[in-house]
Amino acid sequence: MDLQLAGKTAIVTGASKGIGLAITTALVNEGVTVIAGARSSSAELEALGDAVRFIPVDLSTSDGPAALVAEAGDGLDILVNNVGALVPRTAGFLAITDSDWDVTLNLDLMAVVRTTRAAIPLLIKRGGGTVVTISSVNAFLPDPGVIDYSAAKAAVWNLSKSLSKEFGPQGLRFNTISPGPVSTPLWLGDTGVAATVGKAMGVSADEARKRIIQSGGGFATGRFTQPDEVADLVLLLTSNRAGNVTGADIRIDGGFTKEL
Repeated sequence: MDLQLAGKTAIVTGASKGIGLAITTALVNEGVTVIAGARSSSAELEALGDAVRFIPVDLSTSDGPAALVAEAGDGLDILVNNVGALVPRTAGFLAITDSDWDVTLNLDLMAVVRTTRAAIPLLIKRGGGTVVTISSVNAFLPDPGVIDYSAAKAAVWNLSKSLSKEFGPQGLRFNTISPGPVSTPLWLGDTGVAATVGKAMGVSADEARKRIIQSGGGFATGRFTQPDEVADLVLLLTSNRAGNVTGADIRIDGGFTKEL
């Protein structure tokens, strides 16, 4: 299937590892030039060659997102808001400080707000474009263990829907993708969610991963999502093959959430 993405320019945030790296790789393979924003690069990102221009940036700062978008000049077609972080709150809501909330909201919500705000004029000038934001099943699956992350992701979903209404007449599309647990360092790394939850439960990270898969009635597929599966959805949503899809949220969670 020709997705008609070749020759376009994209910005991907949080591009050096995990889902962001998978998205960047998938876009490059379709002939897209990617401006990759992250705090630090990676060997895998550098291996993608000249099709990727890495920009070191802290997207949790007030001016970082606009500085990243400025690197696109007037030539921006696609924005993928992927950067984010999740900290399991094993001590409960009352232990989460204002500083903790600020960190979560700055990276998981305000980075999206600021990057998108900077990108919209460029997309309009280009004659249209697409914005895909990586949300989470926690946007509609509240969890006390990640209460601040859940609140931020719910706001991201609402933001994307609202923007789809405001800027649709100007040729812009806004969609979100809501993954469940994904096989990335965020979940499965040495200091990832599974390791942190496992430590609190007194079990190994692998045992915690198995319990996560079995929780809430279990994953229908019996496994975590792979990063490239999320990337494939990004390709579809950014292409003209999904040209009339806007204001939508696509869930990819292995059947973890059971409601309609």
